[in-house]
Amino acid sequence: MALTKSDIVARVHELGFTKKKSVETIESLLEIIKTTLEKGEDVLISGFGKFCVKNKMERRGRNPATGSDLVLRKRKVVTFKCSGKLRDKINGQK
Repeated sequence: MALTKSDIVARVHELGFTKKKSVETIESLLEIIKTTLEKGEDVLISGFGKFCVKNKMERRGRNPATGSDLVLRKRKVVTFKCSGKLRDKINGQK
């Protein structure tokens, strides 16, 4: 099951913030992250990980439905690399 934005808002609300303030805080945080990535800059959150914008070059591809060849355009993608602390926590290490 995925953690949704409304789940995050609910958890922030449980910390004692009003529902409205919780929504505003999460929306603001996400907007800052989106704006930073839009500019092509990385977002580093210590102890969590790093969001990076990577350039993908134009390349040949194939339509899986029809099998016909096509050219995939040049584009940017967002990647995520988790921190060592998060990786250890996920793997049950201290």
